[in-house]
Amino acid sequence: MYETFQRYIDDRATLTDAEKEMIRSVAVIKKIRKRQYLLQAGDVWKYDAFVSSGCLRTYSVDEKGNEHIIGFSIENWWCGDRESLLSRQPARFNIDAIEDSELVLFTHSNFEILCRDIPALDQMVNTILNKSFVTQQNRINAALSYTAEEKYLNFVKKYPEFALRVPQSMIASYLGMTPETLSRIRTQTARNKS
Repeated sequence: MYETFQRYIDDRATLTDAEKEMIRSVAVIKKIRKRQYLLQAGDVWKYDAFVSSGCLRTYSVDEKGNEHIIGFSIENWWCGDRESLLSRQPARFNIDAIEDSELVLFTHSNFEILCRDIPALDQMVNTILNKSFVTQQNRINAALSYTAEEKYLNFVKKYPEFALRVPQSMIASYLGMTPETLSRIRTQTARNKS
């Protein structure tokens, strides 16, 4: 499990053996089962979390009990509640496993020390955060300006692996539509390909 994380780092940063050992020494390995929470709304999120295997979702639940999925995380992705992490306030979001999952966790204080002491790691993290920011901007733009069909086709094009691993009802929630609308779009898309 840690080896997946080490390969991820090796592909993105050049570190000395001592720096690699410094990172490994504070890493915590966590396994969670399908449907198990990594974070529940109301708890304070304290980690930087890397997904070694599996699939998780980040979501909120409104007053009516409706789930609103804001993101998915699979292998080689990071997950967490950044707002809770930085503000040290209770999380508004839940994170649970869609599949049995394995993660590499770092307490945020340890991760900050690592980034301070290992410039190549800090640069890698900044690159990831910048890409994440751009992805969120594009998602907001799509949510505001795309039709339901365009949202779905864009999602499948960008994240084909999710279409195979994530239940359709969760994809519908992520795209801000009902499962019935998504089903209709999928049927129409399949007809158009025929």
